[in-house]
Amino acid sequence: MASPYRVGRLAAALTAILAVVSFGIAIATPPRSGPSCTGDACVGYPYTDIISFFPRDYLWMFPATLLVFAFVLLAVCIHYGADEARRPLTLTGVVLAGVSAALIGTDYFIQLTVIQPSLLQGETDGLSLFSQYNPHGVFIALEALGYLLMCAAMGLLAPGINGTGRITRVARWTFGTAAVLALAALVVVAVAYGHETEYRYEIAVISIAWTALIVACPLLFVGFGRVAGPRSSQ
Repeated sequence: MASPYRVGRLAAALTAILAVVSFGIAIATPPRSGPSCTGDACVGYPYTDIISFFPRDYLWMFPATLLVFAFVLLAVCIHYGADEARRPLTLTGVVLAGVSAALIGTDYFIQLTVIQPSLLQGETDGLSLFSQYNPHGVFIALEALGYLLMCAAMGLLAPGINGTGRITRVARWTFGTAAVLALAALVVVAVAYGHETEYRYEIAVISIAWTALIVACPLLFVGFGRVAGPRSSQ
């Protein structure tokens, strides 16, 4: 049977690559509504005048969808490689990673398979609540919750990352810091903006999650490689 560390190297590499690609495309995609939007390309309620933005504004969702499931595989590998005493925490992290993937994957799938076909058919009733362009819609809420749970999963998985070297210590601290920052950002944004939060927290928590994965996953790739041999026979 394959060692969790060997599979973990694949999961870490895949997660890192998908995080870089998703982040890069998302940064290059201009905001079309809400507080960050400027210029003539902004759309307003009911957010149905967006046909010209498809598929350009949706490209980042494809690698981001794969990313959340790659993270689940990474979480499972960390859990199976963790010391037995820490597995209750890491198992909870796996569960949260799974819930996160289900929320985010469903959220993106709705955008790609429901919103655009409905707009092309002129079926616009009720779509504004689910559009990604609605800064206080269902899409933003599900995405923010999904990435908050992903960061929480990182915090629970962090103690299960085995290794005594600097690389694994930095990976643990990166995952743990992401969990703390995600929760702190939620409090700060809620206090600062109240009912006018819009997508500010969503941007913050996605940035925290993707940055943590971009930093930690290459370290995990190296760390898993160092322990794969000794543990491969277990």
